[in-house]
Amino acid sequence: MSSENLTRLNKYLSEVGYCSRRKADTLIEQGRVTINGKVPEMGTKVSPEDEVRVNGELIVPPKKDNVYLAFNKPIGIVCTTNPAEKKNIVDYINFPTRIFPIGRLDKPSEGLILLTDDGDIVNKILRARNNHEKEYIVTVDRLITPDFLRRMSSGIPILDTVTRECEVEQLSKFVFRIILTQGLNRQIRRMCEYLGYEVVKLKRIRIMNIELDVPVGQYRHLTQKELDDLDRLTGESSKTEDASVEQKPASSKPKPSNTTSKKTFGKSPENQKNFRSKRRNRES
Repeated sequence: MSSENLTRLNKYLSEVGYCSRRKADTLIEQGRVTINGKVPEMGTKVSPEDEVRVNGELIVPPKKDNVYLAFNKPIGIVCTTNPAEKKNIVDYINFPTRIFPIGRLDKPSEGLILLTDDGDIVNKILRARNNHEKEYIVTVDRLITPDFLRRMSSGIPILDTVTRECEVEQLSKFVFRIILTQGLNRQIRRMCEYLGYEVVKLKRIRIMNIELDVPVGQYRHLTQKELDDLDRLTGESSKTEDASVEQKPASSKPKPSNTTSKKTFGKSPENQKNFRSKRRNRES
């Protein structure tokens, strides 16, 4: 057991709110405190796994409330906890307890990213393939055309796969809104590059039910309603995804999504076969 995880017994009793350190010393001297059933010496240290009792009563630390933050990441900040990265997101926020980002948002991009100390919700969100919508506002260097919108929404071949169909809406001559249900590396930038466009500005404004509503460089705590809705969305999505994985035989063809169009990616049987194969292997 690392010494970093050990706390002097009197300090432990004080931190969990049982009594003051001075009172704790008195209780220890009187032999009224036990650690794992044994009476300790003064100055003994305890770990989180130890069972501490006072007069036979089990001392249970108060339940720690998890942290859930919605952060508006500035351009140039890196979504990593690695202290070797000078512009890492954790040092930038400087939150008083340990937190880590859920997913990523690349360095040149800005906007919404969630951070937490709850590993369970991270796994739920990253598994939420069906309902894990992420919405972006994107500015490009060329005039947006109807063909660009059609091809972006239909699917683009990048990273040895074809992107899922998605919702794309033009907002101005150079700006469009896009909603993804994938998390491929630099996905929007790669999709635009494939069509001969360069992303000038990329901002994420929503993750599932969480909206971006704080200034750049600032964060807020998620509301209880947001957490409840998030739990509902990730719960339903996980069940759907698990069922599809367990029930689908290796040789069966995947069912098309509600938005799949036969004219997308061309009508040739070979193209359709390649697309279906890639959809089975792509990363969500």
